[in-house]
Amino acid sequence: MLHKNLKKLLILILIIFDQRIYSQTIYQYYYSSPLKIPLYLAGNFGELRANHFHTGIDIKTQGRPGLSVYAAAEGDISRISISPSGYGLALYIDHPNGTTTVYGHLSKLRDDLTNYVKSIQYEKKSFNVDISIPKGEFHIEKGELVAFSGNSGSSGGPHLHFEIRDTQTEHPENPLLYNLGIKDDLAPKILSVMIYPLSEGSQVAGGITPRRVETVFYNGSYQLKGNPVISVFGEIGFSIQTQDFLNGSMNRCGIYEVTLKADDKTVYIFRMDQLSFDETRYVNSLMDYSYYQKYHRKMQKSWVEPGNELHNYPLLVNRGLVNFNDGKTHKMSYIVKDAYGNSNKLDFSVISKQIDVKWPDHKGILVQYDKPFYLKEEGIEADFEKGTFYSDFWMDFQETASNNLFFSPIYRIHHDDVPVQKFYKLRIKADKLPEKLRDKALIAIIDEESAHKWSAGGEYENGWIVTKARQLGRFAVTVDTVAPVITPVNIQNRKTLLDKRKISFKITDNFSGIGNYSGTIDDNWVLFEYDAKNNLLEYYFDPERITPGKNHHLKLEVSDVKGNKKIYEADFYR
Repeated sequence: MLHKNLKKLLILILIIFDQRIYSQTIYQYYYSSPLKIPLYLAGNFGELRANHFHTGIDIKTQGRPGLSVYAAAEGDISRISISPSGYGLALYIDHPNGTTTVYGHLSKLRDDLTNYVKSIQYEKKSFNVDISIPKGEFHIEKGELVAFSGNSGSSGGPHLHFEIRDTQTEHPENPLLYNLGIKDDLAPKILSVMIYPLSEGSQVAGGITPRRVETVFYNGSYQLKGNPVISVFGEIGFSIQTQDFLNGSMNRCGIYEVTLKADDKTVYIFRMDQLSFDETRYVNSLMDYSYYQKYHRKMQKSWVEPGNELHNYPLLVNRGLVNFNDGKTHKMSYIVKDAYGNSNKLDFSVISKQIDVKWPDHKGILVQYDKPFYLKEEGIEADFEKGTFYSDFWMDFQETASNNLFFSPIYRIHHDDVPVQKFYKLRIKADKLPEKLRDKALIAIIDEESAHKWSAGGEYENGWIVTKARQLGRFAVTVDTVAPVITPVNIQNRKTLLDKRKISFKITDNFSGIGNYSGTIDDNWVLFEYDAKNNLLEYYFDPERITPGKNHHLKLEVSDVKGNKKIYEADFYR
């Protein structure tokens, strides 16, 4: 009987055995490098980015586009997407082992794939496409040329964005856990820690505000600068500023694993094996978002807010919070590791000590993270779903008169240093808005310090301007009546086109943003490619569609999000 029970237990253990560890073990040499150059990274997996985690590795391409990109493993091309932002031109390959590799920010595909995609773009009359490709249409061998590296989409410089995803769940996995030939024998660095009083009555260094302390590296490990023993009392949280570096690159990368110990007992582990796109915005809870907004330092919390649903915490005790109320000195330890096992450690001490300090009275409206909240004031309404915020807070609201730039008062819904997980519905009354401007109206976000404004979008609905917002701050109703600007780069009306390869324009918009663009030559739609980050719109001549040695007529129409349109026309010879 005991033998049968042990057998059942063994089977159960095998069933629930972590599939990621299993796959990373048996597929250590499954993937080859997508580039035939030494691999140096500009960014790694799990790096903390604006409103998201980085879901792959950014491989340097020697500062230039056009390097050959090869399939990392055998498979079938399953998707090709083209966008002026995000991954730009991206290629996806499904592999027999249940994973998908992704190649982003490409400059172009190989010829047969380029022709395949271009035919669909002309069919849809759209530069932006997201094409699902039937299995077997393009079967690819490991190491086969598929594309060329570039700088498309939201890329900040030439590089190859490379991912390994679970095909079924689409969860990105950490490519550094597979043997891609990337060298790293450098341990992560620890720059500072911060200590937080997190409940009423808690204290840090005799006060009720967080305390940040920088570190120094000495005798093989880190310690706090000046070796202070910091007094704490009550429920306390810790955060760490830490960076990783890989061989051959000065780029600051993210951390694979962070462990926090209190008196040698582990209370918190964060690990970057895998991510979910559904959870990537929880980076704003992992980081001290408010501190980053003010000081641009990424402090990584070592406790989990109650509304943070990220699944990258293999071990938590009391959500990583530590209670100090015994009057004793306690040893705290941080251990940070990269994906190659290089590590560094920081030890420091705190002493449990209560000092008579008064917490200020709460002001504003209590918002609870696990309950819906509806803000209704004269002229403004905001509808927040349960789970929009990561923890409870007291919301501050203020209304102020506006100038002639706006058609409503300026409403401040708290401050923009509180992160927002979910979109919420925002409505502002538009009593002062003339009827003729209703279709041009939207909601502006106004920076509290610079007064710079940008568009939060919106449409007129029964006397209100309605939009979906994903941040707090100052809002007001305004209009956009100004059409985009089209600036020719290499074409003039009634002139011979000197650049025989392409026609180029700069297109810009002053507020709501570029919405649509369409170009024709001799009344036939042509494929203009849009590079949003450089405001560049270009058409590369296609000899199959445009006959050379003739006079041609070009017409380009560009509209912004609110429908303001600009038209450019020119006759040219090519």
